Amino acid sequence: MLSLFRFCPLVLVCLVAGAAPLPAPAATASVPTARYWVYLRDKAGMHFEPAQYFSAPARARRLRQHLPAADSTDFPVRPDYVRGVEQASDSVLFVSRWFNAVCCRATPAQVRALRGLPGVMRVEAQTPLVLLPTAKYPAVRMSSPEPLTAAERYLARQQTASLGGQAFQKARLDGHGLRIAIFDVGFNGTDKHPAFQHLFRDKRVVATHDFVRNRESVYGGGSHGTEVLSCIAGRLPDGTPLGLAPQAEFLLARTERMLREVYVEEQDWLAAAEWADRNGADIINSSLGYTNRRYFPEQMNGRSSLVARAAGMAVRKGILVVNAAGNDGDDAEWRTIGTPADGDSVLAVGGIDPDTYLHIEFSSYGPTADRRLKPNVVAFGTVLAATPRGYEQVQGTSFASPLMAGFAACAWQQNRQLTVRQLFEQLQQAGGLYPYFDYAHGYGLPRASVFMSPHQAKIPPQVDFSKKDSLLSVIIRPEAAFLPGFPLPMFTDSVAALTPGEALKAPKLGREAIVGPAPVEAAAAPLPRPTDYLYWHVASAEGVLRRYEVREVRQRVVVQIPLRTLQSGDLVRVWFRGSMLSYLVP
Repeated sequence: MLSLFRFCPLVLVCLVAGAAPLPAPAATASVPTARYWVYLRDKAGMHFEPAQYFSAPARARRLRQHLPAADSTDFPVRPDYVRGVEQASDSVLFVSRWFNAVCCRATPAQVRALRGLPGVMRVEAQTPLVLLPTAKYPAVRMSSPEPLTAAERYLARQQTASLGGQAFQKARLDGHGLRIAIFDVGFNGTDKHPAFQHLFRDKRVVATHDFVRNRESVYGGGSHGTEVLSCIAGRLPDGTPLGLAPQAEFLLARTERMLREVYVEEQDWLAAAEWADRNGADIINSSLGYTNRRYFPEQMNGRSSLVARAAGMAVRKGILVVNAAGNDGDDAEWRTIGTPADGDSVLAVGGIDPDTYLHIEFSSYGPTADRRLKPNVVAFGTVLAATPRGYEQVQGTSFASPLMAGFAACAWQQNRQLTVRQLFEQLQQAGGLYPYFDYAHGYGLPRASVFMSPHQAKIPPQVDFSKKDSLLSVIIRPEAAFLPGFPLPMFTDSVAALTPGEALKAPKLGREAIVGPAPVEAAAAPLPRPTDYLYWHVASAEGVLRRYEVREVRQRVVVQIPLRTLQSGDLVRVWFRGSMLSYLVP
């Protein structure tokens, strides 16, 4: 399993948007320094010309979404304030237009001086650095790829077919006209890999920047970005697409580092987001996440981390942010999503197993710390991707995220007048489970057919509720009580009712209990016998799930819930074969 990459450096090289990097005075050897954010009061007197700063695609994006040509967050930071911070601190590391703030190194005495500067609103300390060595990445030597197996070719087809790729292809939706920024650890070998020849031939990699070394080339460092890009726009030698948006344009940004200095990566993410905004990105794919090396689970609220706030600002600029949910679902110490996937306007993508369409065990669970739904949607967590060695099967929600980013590009191409918030809502509503949801699958695997045929016929309820003998039972209706060649009995030997304690453990049951359906558009791998799944959850009056589970249907009575475990105002929802039925507890 590949975890979300969190690589970091020994030295931060920061880019000031639209300006040359600021000089860094020599460090003070005798007095230790720490990192601080210096937040400034105003941008009074600053002049700004959007037409000179923003690229034509950036200006067009704002116009389409009825956003102003610029606002105060786009204006440059006052240079006199920056000079004051530079003179009073040990070194200036980064200047953010969006947050009107300067990141610097300073001693305790210098911090006191910084707080007294004109224009300084507040000074915030950063957590001490955590430096950890990681694996080194050798130079790329492209070898002749071994012939792909039948199983690998099948997986390559299914990772796009599962999302309705055929419907998008038939409608000639392939990401054309969309600009996607990818933030990652590096794109080792991307410029030489045959999977991307069409991108470089057509000059659709329009800009690159390495925020680790402050240079243009990103074709070094790690190869994770190469794998991620292939899940949006890569191709097999026979032309089979590995992602849904092979005709999109791309901005490639290296924001992750070879040594792990946790907070610096978030600053690089912010710098890359400001750069992507200026260069006209419509979508940011971030297969990255920050968890227990800096934060506690209760801080996954979309507000605590710098990177979550930066993602929220990107959305305000009209950019859809798609982020991997995380790979900690089987980690007993940290099972929840990471940041920036915790942002309320960030589309967090979980993973499912392509063999069974079940929740894949490593995919992180929601909700957020403030009990909001996460993940929002899911896609394959195991894919065939382009790597420096050719093509390989890889795992991680890192790859579910770019599959979803490509899906979003096709959906937006179909209706370019959608605002980013409208697109976000429509992507959720395209989920195969919608309006049902849970904290393993969100709204499920999105379907392209929803965008092609928005007025689809509603499926009548397939289940009924029965309240009897202190139990609330969920019973499959007679007309739905069969699978091809496999009629469902009313009861098998026994029907197990979940106790409150067992129900609360449902998210921990793994792939046997937390599962997802194979969508109609995708031909799932043959199963040994007909299989159907029923989802159910209990939501509080505030809409927070207190329990949820997905059960394999083997009989007509699928679930029996003791009434004593329910509270007044609870809402029991059941999803089965495309329809949902609800029961409000009086």
